[in-house]
Amino acid sequence: MNQETWTAVDTYISGFLASHDDALEQALKDSAKEGLPEIQVSPTQGKLLHVLARLIKARNILEIGTLGGYSTIWMARALEPGGRIITLEFSSKHADVARANFDRAGLSKVIEVRVGPALEALPKVAAEARDPFDLIFIDANKSQMPEYFDWALKLSRPGSIILADNVVRDGKVIDAHSPDPDIQGVRRFNERLASESRVSATEIQTVGSKGYDGFALAVVLAPGK
Repeated sequence: MNQETWTAVDTYISGFLASHDDALEQALKDSAKEGLPEIQVSPTQGKLLHVLARLIKARNILEIGTLGGYSTIWMARALEPGGRIITLEFSSKHADVARANFDRAGLSKVIEVRVGPALEALPKVAAEARDPFDLIFIDANKSQMPEYFDWALKLSRPGSIILADNVVRDGKVIDAHSPDPDIQGVRRFNERLASESRVSATEIQTVGSKGYDGFALAVVLAPGK
């Protein structure tokens, strides 16, 4: 098995279970045209986010890491009537690309993009005393993943789902001595996840068009503080 096979199988699956329309396809094209890194979720991973949001009838979704808004579109299309997404993006350029993609998809009214460091934006979200988030997707810089997880807990409720992407990183996560701050961030996140009694969680390794990686999936059991 190799990358060529993984990509071919991903293409096969997405062709009939996660097929694209013009808005999704153009979101990828415009993101590439504007020079955004091609690190967005794959179509099958986007469809997974969509299915999870539908499964829990999500009305409030928080995304940490917007990029070009591809994953955001998948989740926004699964919102219950009256639902909304807040998505946090560090780069103003990325945010502008995402907003254009949301507008093209007809989703601007249900998606709010907030620009700036997520660890500065998250306390402001908490201070708004809004309803807890039903689904929280963590897909920003991995070096701060444990801190993002702590905020996700504070902003959730029992039954909320927290999903964090890129937790395997080509298997490099097992290297305790890695000098890579993202690897160390994921390792700290895994330790934090394992010790947190307020969630039940697992991690799934994945292969596909994005290579060898994985995601963490947690359901919140008790209110965060």
